[in-house]
Amino acid sequence: MEIICKERVFTLKNGSDVLLHTDADTPMVYVGCGEERVEMYRGNFKLEDHLLERRPLTLTATRATQQGTELDLEGRLKLLVTEKNGAVTLTVTEKAEEINRFWLRVEAAEDEHVYGCGEQMSYFDLRGRHFPLWSSEPGVGRDKTTYVTWRSDVENGGAGGDYYNTNYPEPTYVSSRHYYLHMDTTAYGDFDFRNPHYHELQCWNVPGFIRIEAAPTFVELLEKLTAFLGRQPELPEWVYNGLIIGAQGGSQRSFDIVDRSLEKGIKVSGLWCQDWCGKRVTSFGKRLQWDWHYHKEMYPDLPRHIEELHARGIRFLGYINPYLVKDGELYAEGKKRGVFAKKADGSDYLVDFGEFYCGVVDFTNPEAYRWFKDEVIKKYTLDIGIDGWMADFGEYLPTDDLVLSNGVSPMIEHNHWPALWAKCNYDAVTESGKLGQVVYFMRAGGTGSQKYCTLLWAGDQSVDFSRHDGLCTVICAALSSGMVGCGLNHCDIGGYTSLFDNCRTKEVFLRWAEMAAFMPVMRTHEGNRPDTNFQYYDDEDCMTQLARLVDIYTMLAPYTKTLVAENAAKGTPVMRPLFLHYEDDPRSYTEQFEYLYGSDLLVAPVWHSGATEWEVYLPGDAWVHLWTGKVYGKGTHTVPAEMGDIPVFCRKGSQWTELFDSIREKYGK
Repeated sequence: MEIICKERVFTLKNGSDVLLHTDADTPMVYVGCGEERVEMYRGNFKLEDHLLERRPLTLTATRATQQGTELDLEGRLKLLVTEKNGAVTLTVTEKAEEINRFWLRVEAAEDEHVYGCGEQMSYFDLRGRHFPLWSSEPGVGRDKTTYVTWRSDVENGGAGGDYYNTNYPEPTYVSSRHYYLHMDTTAYGDFDFRNPHYHELQCWNVPGFIRIEAAPTFVELLEKLTAFLGRQPELPEWVYNGLIIGAQGGSQRSFDIVDRSLEKGIKVSGLWCQDWCGKRVTSFGKRLQWDWHYHKEMYPDLPRHIEELHARGIRFLGYINPYLVKDGELYAEGKKRGVFAKKADGSDYLVDFGEFYCGVVDFTNPEAYRWFKDEVIKKYTLDIGIDGWMADFGEYLPTDDLVLSNGVSPMIEHNHWPALWAKCNYDAVTESGKLGQVVYFMRAGGTGSQKYCTLLWAGDQSVDFSRHDGLCTVICAALSSGMVGCGLNHCDIGGYTSLFDNCRTKEVFLRWAEMAAFMPVMRTHEGNRPDTNFQYYDDEDCMTQLARLVDIYTMLAPYTKTLVAENAAKGTPVMRPLFLHYEDDPRSYTEQFEYLYGSDLLVAPVWHSGATEWEVYLPGDAWVHLWTGKVYGKGTHTVPAEMGDIPVFCRKGSQWTELFDSIREKYGK
């Protein structure tokens, strides 16, 4: 990285590429002020900005200091430019008080590709679109041309969503020009990559700093990025032993599903009962009693049953989130302790979660944070032997009449909330000495999730093959989150959301399971309407096929463990875009429906109904078809893709050839 500072000129270059430039005539920074309008309905947000001022700031003076170079932008904003170990940081040192809108223009190339901005579901390459950065429900259907999205918008307050809606926004991106940029802000942002000549990065405050770092390869670049943002710890050993079964309905039913699965040869690593805390039925479907301790009627003597599972080599997982239902026992205890966020009049702020109301645990209040960490997570989960949980939500921090203990505007804390929620879980597990033994998985995220979230899951996909909310969005989610340092991702096998007569089929389930066999964790979910969705345990043939896929997953465990360890040590994601290892291949930069599983396996999931063949693209190497042993070269190929034969290829000459061959010998054609 080269910094050029003259009297009224500042330029930042990476080799011959100009990344930032400003002088007396060329603005790099725009500032202004605005008044936002935010509407929230059950985690779906509508944000509008009444912009009162936007003006460019040109460079009027530069001044050398002991720390670096100070840029004076018309006296309204000052930036201190520093360089340390190759990373360049622009830190805001002074600003005019009235400024609450900020835009940064970054030089771009017409053929540039851009990735990241958190977990994106629809588009991996962000070029040509803009991405509002605000943690929210991801939307149902996420495609304004579909019936499901239209119906969700009309009946549920805009719940249909759009391509950019995400649980996990991140003001960080990686460029094909071998640099990353991180903006230090948790305010609403909008990163716009539509202009061929520049990227325009907006946020509704003035960021603390902007950090840019470059590297000669993408692997090295991600190592630098994750050294800065943090890295996820390794997964517990037990997850590799088989399938985590998602089951509901009480201990008798859930344990019976485990027994039936084992009888059919399905290896089981864990039983995940999200309704361990009880259930409540709403118009959306079967939901949970948001009171985070085991339900004595549905799961009587649960600690003893957990011990029995452990004796069989099976772990037990539950469910929690950072809200407490008003009619629950823990809400009453929390109210006595004053742990909830308030309204301006001093009353508890209650959030509508769809036919029931909950208090928001105020994690900016040290006492509330300690209480939830120690008295809820430790006491009611870890201390009774629970081995993991879905740490759900985190996106619902309201912004209208909510007052937080730290006095910070909820407009600033909203995107920070998922990271605070992740840290609360992380601290509880770490303080209990169980990091590396327990796994909690989250859908909401933000800056900080890289260190504090042990595992992502791709959120609530529709139970179908739809382009913007179905199986294929799981691939995009894993690739995009991996580019900002969250390289451990998985999904609800078969999807979750079933609305408006959209029901899971056997085909959807099995195609999803095929893909999940080549992911770090395999976990099923019965969905929001378990009685109408296809369930694997109701179909003998499906159980047989699932047993095969789970066995393949366990056979891959030695390989997967090395990938997970690499993610923890260097930030190289488990599921990787093709260009991570094939930088000289132009096609690799635009492919989002295939992924490298490590450097030695290429996976091309089938995401259309009725397919018996599938077109795949193979980058520059010789590749061995996992199921037939046929060798393919670089280029596009049509390969067999009958049910159970997900297109998977092994890099010829891999050090793992013996392992891959053993899978083919057992399950090949």
